[in-house]
Amino acid sequence: MAPVLSRQTLNRALLSRQLLLRRARTPVHDAVAHLFGLQAQAPNPPYVALWNRLEDFAPGELSQLITDRRVVRISLMRSTIHLVTAEDCLSLRPVLAASMERGLAAAYGKQLTGADLDAIAAYGRELVEQQPLTWAELGALLAERFPGFEAGALAPVVRTRVPLVQVPPRGLWGSSGQAAHTSAESWLSAGLAEPSAEDMVLRYLAAYGPASVRDVQAWAGMTRLKEVVERLRPRLLVFRDEQGVELFDLPDAPRPDADEPTPVRLLGEFDSVLLAHADRTRIISDEHRKRIFTINGIIRATVLIGGSVAGMWRVERERGRAVLAVEPFTPFSAADRAAVAEEGARLLAFAAPEAASHEVLIT
Repeated sequence: MAPVLSRQTLNRALLSRQLLLRRARTPVHDAVAHLFGLQAQAPNPPYVALWNRLEDFAPGELSQLITDRRVVRISLMRSTIHLVTAEDCLSLRPVLAASMERGLAAAYGKQLTGADLDAIAAYGRELVEQQPLTWAELGALLAERFPGFEAGALAPVVRTRVPLVQVPPRGLWGSSGQAAHTSAESWLSAGLAEPSAEDMVLRYLAAYGPASVRDVQAWAGMTRLKEVVERLRPRLLVFRDEQGVELFDLPDAPRPDADEPTPVRLLGEFDSVLLAHADRTRIISDEHRKRIFTINGIIRATVLIGGSVAGMWRVERERGRAVLAVEPFTPFSAADRAAVAEEGARLLAFAAPEAASHEVLIT
């Protein structure tokens, strides 16, 4: 029988690989590559994610990487916007193409009945490569060329069939504008790579493992990855969780002891660590998940204590004052309150340096 990994052991492995046990001293570009996809539906979450994971993180470094086209914002896993390196953009997008195509059919199939999807995608590519366009601008121009179809259904065809990256100033710290898009090939002056689901799975395990096949599929938004994992099985270690589910991992990946100390962390909205598994109980209970994941798709900022979600937080600004309001799910101990207050003060210094005063309020 494969060795059993406890929930807490899986927690420590995940935190270690996500650079959440201790902040790393590594270049920002290398950290983005290692983390293999930072959720980026909004402009600021990737910055908070890296602040939590890197020593002395300066937001201007990430903004410069975006400006220099070394990292990009693009729809990838689960058809959501992620921040990735230019190299990962070109290699991941072809692997996810089929799943994004299925998503398009499920969401807009009826509205696109009779449409020439190839022609729509080709014209859309021509438009965005002439000039970056917002979603509304792209949809309006497509509707002029393809009357009878709604702009809101035509633009997703282009996003699905053309890898659209969001260009600066979108995503820049302190100056983010509307999301305007062009093709990855045009922006990066490079073609897409040959798809390799095997490479994707190995990179995923390095950032989020150990994991089951269902975990990988949930993270990627793909199905039929079991056969990919089976091809990789000779290169992987095999474990089981406490429910008997088979887990796979890289032989040389860190798996700290279950009692490894964990610091308080204040994760931002949409943090990828909460979205990387089908079974998320290694970091958040099912009860708490219902409070964090809202019905309108927002994933709230969370407090990690002992390696698991123990509350949520938000920053409130009023008249030059910035308040970090923390809502515990269960009462914090005195030591935990002190640690949250200390970490909260550091977060406010990072996120609201312009405020005349800072306060951490634990409700």
